[in-house]
Amino acid sequence: MSLSPLDRVRTNPSSRTRRRERISLLTEASRRAASYVANVPDRPVYPTPASVAALEHFRTAFPDGPREGRDVLGDLDRYGSPATAVVNDGRYFGFVTGGTDPAAGAAAVLAGAWDQNAGPKSPVSDVLDQVTCAWVVEALGLPRTAVASFNGGATVANLTGVITARDALYERLGWNVATRGLAGAPRLRVIVGDEVHLSAMKALRLAGFGEDQIERVPTDSDGAVRADAFPSDTDDHTLVLLQAGNVNTGASDPFAQIIPGVRERGGWVHVDGAFGLWAAASPTLKHLVAGVELADSWATDAHKWLSVPYDSGIVIVRDGADLARAMNAEAAYLPTDTTAQMNRGIQVSQRARAIETWAMLATHGRSGLADLIDRHCALARRCAAALRAGGATILAPVVLNQVLVQFGDEAQTAATIGAVEAEGTCWAGPTVWQGTRAMRISVSDAATTQDDIDASVEAMLRVWSGVRETSGQSVEQRAHHATEISLSRA
Repeated sequence: MSLSPLDRVRTNPSSRTRRRERISLLTEASRRAASYVANVPDRPVYPTPASVAALEHFRTAFPDGPREGRDVLGDLDRYGSPATAVVNDGRYFGFVTGGTDPAAGAAAVLAGAWDQNAGPKSPVSDVLDQVTCAWVVEALGLPRTAVASFNGGATVANLTGVITARDALYERLGWNVATRGLAGAPRLRVIVGDEVHLSAMKALRLAGFGEDQIERVPTDSDGAVRADAFPSDTDDHTLVLLQAGNVNTGASDPFAQIIPGVRERGGWVHVDGAFGLWAAASPTLKHLVAGVELADSWATDAHKWLSVPYDSGIVIVRDGADLARAMNAEAAYLPTDTTAQMNRGIQVSQRARAIETWAMLATHGRSGLADLIDRHCALARRCAAALRAGGATILAPVVLNQVLVQFGDEAQTAATIGAVEAEGTCWAGPTVWQGTRAMRISVSDAATTQDDIDASVEAMLRVWSGVRETSGQSVEQRAHHATEISLSRA
């Protein structure tokens, strides 16, 4: 009996060999990944100079021929793993980038094996995307009719929202961007706060808005837009960008005082809420973003406070027809359904990002998500209180998960930030807040505990004490002291 063509494919020795090789590599990668996670408690949070220097191993000429996949994987682990920042073990406080949620990380492994292109069509991706988008809208307390879409991060989400706003405003003015383009279009007025995030400004520039047509509204001492300074003469030519969660302080703009008037006069309000928008998912914190649900569009990240793998942004638009108008693309070989993922965002081909967020939300549920957010904010308050008790200056009220701290004067603060990185217990980066140099501590890793906070604060204060002791020394003496700290971690 002869085999069918499909049976011949299934039983072909070379096909079997390829599958065995793939399984072997996946198994080896999982083993090395598990070993990495098991060993991170014994590593400094930021890699040592020696580990960074060892990355030179990768700077080679393009290979002439193939290598074994296991050897390549071994190089990645041997030289790459030691040169990573440990972001998922509780003491990394940089950039609101929490370590990957265990369920989301595991789902990413499975999703990688699935290898789905979510843009045009994938049944499993489509269903999980629909469910997850609905969960996100519900968790954030936004209108149930709103349409969400996953993309490459808050910058892309902001860009998608801004383009959608631009095209919707023009459509209302009788100018169809899809047919007429932007040349000669009516001028739009853009209003932002003085503390607008760079991702929102980048989105505006990419959408064709220049600095000369952007108006800035003064902010208060916490970094929120002052409602009393907001223009009262907005109209149907106006695009307003507000913020949920100032990148330095966590403060949000006064949405309830600004949004209704802008929308009543025909304008569009977009909210950049990369991490701060998730305060809406906490019954105890949602008052901090009261009125945010009144906006026309929103941008946020799943790879920040939800701790799913990079990259995973989300744009949400009140009226799905506005999103479809801006993002829909047509070709004979592509889906015509405006709800398809490729027709709700900038990308056509794209990975199935919703899978990891579905796993995280399915694992935590509504109460678990709220508890996670509440716990991080409580830990941030604990951190600020301990630093203040140790003599450091907290520069702004801790309203969410951000702590702004200064160690003595600006020179001591800069030196302390560098010395904390070298010491290795934790990592927190520098910032400038209203003209003052500071350390910014972002508590957003699900693994962070009170013990992690206490150990990190103890290290910061101890390092600061060392900085004060060496402040009168020469440059050479301070350099020697810094080298000693680095060598002690190596």
